Amino acid sequence: MLELSWFLPILLIPSFTFIFLIFFNTSKSSSSKLPKSYPIIGSSFTLLANFYRHNQWAAEVLSACPTNTYVITLLGARVVITANPENVQHILKDHFSNYPKGEILRNILSDFLGNGIFNTDGANWKFQRQISSHEFNTKSLRKFIEDVVKMELNDRLVPVLSTTAERNTEIDLQDILQRFAFDNICKISFGYDPSYLSLSLEKSTEFAVAFEDATRISSERIGHMIHLVWRVKRFLNIGSEKRLRQATATIRESARKIVRQKKQELKDKSSSVLDGIEAADLLSRFVKDDNLDEDFVIDIVISFILAGQDTTSAALTWFFWLVSCNPRVEKEILKEINQTAQGEAGYDDVKDMVYIHASLCESMRLYPPVPIDSKEAANDDILPDGTVVKKGMRVSYSSYAMGRLENLWGSDYNEFKPERWLEKDYITGNLSFVSKDSYMYPVFQAGPRICLGKEMAFLQMKMVVVEVLRRFQVVPAMNDFEPVFISYLTSKMKGGFPVKIQKRTTDFSHFG
Repeated sequence: MLELSWFLPILLIPSFTFIFLIFFNTSKSSSSKLPKSYPIIGSSFTLLANFYRHNQWAAEVLSACPTNTYVITLLGARVVITANPENVQHILKDHFSNYPKGEILRNILSDFLGNGIFNTDGANWKFQRQISSHEFNTKSLRKFIEDVVKMELNDRLVPVLSTTAERNTEIDLQDILQRFAFDNICKISFGYDPSYLSLSLEKSTEFAVAFEDATRISSERIGHMIHLVWRVKRFLNIGSEKRLRQATATIRESARKIVRQKKQELKDKSSSVLDGIEAADLLSRFVKDDNLDEDFVIDIVISFILAGQDTTSAALTWFFWLVSCNPRVEKEILKEINQTAQGEAGYDDVKDMVYIHASLCESMRLYPPVPIDSKEAANDDILPDGTVVKKGMRVSYSSYAMGRLENLWGSDYNEFKPERWLEKDYITGNLSFVSKDSYMYPVFQAGPRICLGKEMAFLQMKMVVVEVLRRFQVVPAMNDFEPVFISYLTSKMKGGFPVKIQKRTTDFSHFG
């Protein structure tokens, strides 16, 4: 999960710094690579000046550092940010127990995520990881996911895109993909259909709207300029904190009803069939254990919805934009679809689509759904590159910066080049996918906390890519459209991704 907590020490900066910042910006460029540090306030002004481009700024700073690690000084505190794979392995694997999420972030996100798997440490995290890992590794869940995605594609996403093409209208593809992903993950997690994606595109689903609000406001807490502001607003129950309280109440009330209904269904032995699909959703699996507390189950499922909605929709949004800018890549994708997919794409079709897999990995290298992750040192330590870490310090690694380092990816690091993930057999001519070290490419985290839903995410994304691109061409609505990368809990395109949809001819065998 994305954590902007390496910004947290600046949250105590008094508001008068904004006045100084205005003056500061008139004489200094916010794009300077190495920030200046001043007595007491450290590099606060530079961070403030780059507040809305912190991922881009971090990439600039880390690429200019010999070890790709920088220690930021803020109000006397020191915060480590790194893009060094050896450091990342040290944090996420070799010294995993010394780098938990920490109390600061848990407190910020607890109103929304409770004690779910993405917002907890220690024995609680280990227990959730064990039971979740077991469920994610079942073939029946994979089959259920495949059936859900097929249904959502055929009944919702494809009709929406087809109608858009027929009417020659413009849509926000980012919004469409978020709705699609929300319906998918709710069915997979709860066996519940919120019907968020429809031809009308109305935001009439209370549960979905509440989830959007809770995600946004919780993200704003992380990046709040004055840390005490949201706490005071929460205490007074005003403004955004009042909306967050209302949103989380709606989410938990809705989830509680669904959990109790699911328990009753299982008790009545009437849940073996759900809308024609085997009831293999995650909730059905969890509620079978009577020893699991109801609030505990709700926390787990809410975390899964957050992870499953925002990450896949973010990855696909950037993927479709990159493909629209690279006709050569699009041609190779269509060639693979034509050669591999037989009828409606399912697991057996997409599992061998190495070029599409490589294209998705390459897209996430440049635009990772979770661009930065942060931990808190439990004890003093020294990172492999010699950086000294003291107990209580925040230590973050930037996946966004790591995808833009020449020493990791070569001189063409800024190019969208799926071939960097592929290897050709010169005897057969077949391509095979070559994975990268997970500490060089920590898009799905790595070590003990590596993403459980990685394979599920690739299955969904590849099915979407096949069924969309075989039917439609995605064209940015504006010429020379240059999206702006921003991030909250996950990455977004600022202002959305306005596109027009053009139907392809049914025969694209010339791509073969």
